[in-house]
Amino acid sequence: MRKYNEILNRYNLKPHRYQLIGKATLIDTDDGCFVIKEKNRNDDKEIIRYLESRSFDYYPKILSDTYDDYELTEYIEQANMPDEQKLLDMMDLVGLLHSKTTYYKEVDEAEYKKIYEDVSNNIEYLLGYYNDMAAIVESKVFMSPSEYLFIRNLSKLFSSLFFCKQELEKWYEMVKVKNKQRQVVLHNNLDISHFIRNNSSYLISWDKSKMGIPIFDLYKLYRRTANEYDFSEVFKRYERNYPLLEDEKKLFFILVALPDKIDFSGSEYEKCLVISKKINMIFKTELFVTPYYQ
Repeated sequence: MRKYNEILNRYNLKPHRYQLIGKATLIDTDDGCFVIKEKNRNDDKEIIRYLESRSFDYYPKILSDTYDDYELTEYIEQANMPDEQKLLDMMDLVGLLHSKTTYYKEVDEAEYKKIYEDVSNNIEYLLGYYNDMAAIVESKVFMSPSEYLFIRNLSKLFSSLFFCKQELEKWYEMVKVKNKQRQVVLHNNLDISHFIRNNSSYLISWDKSKMGIPIFDLYKLYRRTANEYDFSEVFKRYERNYPLLEDEKKLFFILVALPDKIDFSGSEYEKCLVISKKINMIFKTELFVTPYYQ
């Protein structure tokens, strides 16, 4: 609290109420409300400087100095709106972020080969894992509810893995001759709770931001939201503002279609819940991806 007061005193802010909100603290002062939180790392300032140079200022105003251990920003109140609309509005802003920060990085085949090998190794591991699990389950005289649920949907798991394997080969053929890669500023922590809509739109929680391929913002958001919302409309909204290149889109579809490893530990109820959620994600992903392959 003393470090908070040191920063507040520097800006002649007199606090009269503190409220903990997640990892941040909301502070009421005579001059309005502010948010303060400890910084996770020191290179956020480079991203913020780059955003400023690209005329992207859709984040709360930062008052504290870059060398401070804590970040003090203005507090912006969230307008009352449905989460589905917030998600679409956030895509407008993410599309703008990627558009304003695009540059092309010189690369060689080794950079694409690393992505290829990482994804390929993951596919092969999952194929082996699910083959082994299937052999164990099918050897039993009586299956538990979770085992039956797994076996009943095993073909869907393998279908997703074979799709990813086939598409990965096509993607690698496309990119291994390329010598440039499109890079953007990735917020890298997209979530509905990190988007604020008021008189304007704002993204908060930039502490994980970095430079990278644009699809990784979409991929992480997909993993967080696809089970709850229709991602088809979200993706269309993003591409309306920032169309993906053919190889980027193919890699994105591979990553979202790649099923998770199912953990068979826990109670029978917990295992059924986990398997149902993972299988439901596969079906939703199939509905999302299939129209782009027809």
